[in-house]
Amino acid sequence: MKIKYLVIHCADTPNDREVTAEEIHSWHLANGWDGIGYNAVIRRSGLVEMGRPEYWAGSHVRGHNGESLGVCLVGRDSFTDSQWDSLFELIADWKTKYPDAEVVGHRDLDSHKTCPNFDVRKWAKALF
Repeated sequence: MKIKYLVIHCADTPNDREVTAEEIHSWHLANGWDGIGYNAVIRRSGLVEMGRPEYWAGSHVRGHNGESLGVCLVGRDSFTDSQWDSLFELIADWKTKYPDAEVVGHRDLDSHKTCPNFDVRKWAKALF
C-alpha cells in the first residue's frame, strides 16, 4: 500500500470529554465497519492509542482509505498541549516512514467536512 496522505481528524466530541480508542472501536463496529477506522487516537492526556495497523487500509476518509493513514484527536476544536505534542511526534514518525506523504485534514479530502476544525496544511507547513 502506497501512503499518499497522513490525515488528521477530530472525534467531534465535547472538548472536555475523554474518549478512548476502544470506545471509538465500538462506535465504528456499530456502524457496521470492521472496527476502528483510524490508525491512531490521541487522547486528551496526549496518550497515543493505536487503532488499525498501518498495513490494513483504514476507514476514515472515503475514497482515500487505501492510500492514507489516519489519526483522530479526541475533542472537537480545542486540543490540549499534550495532544499537540503527541500529534507532532506521531506525524514526524510517519513522515520518516512515508516521506512523500502529504499531511492533510479530513476536510482537505472531503469538502463536506470541517474536521479537524483547524488548518492542517498550515500547521504542517510550519513544522515539517
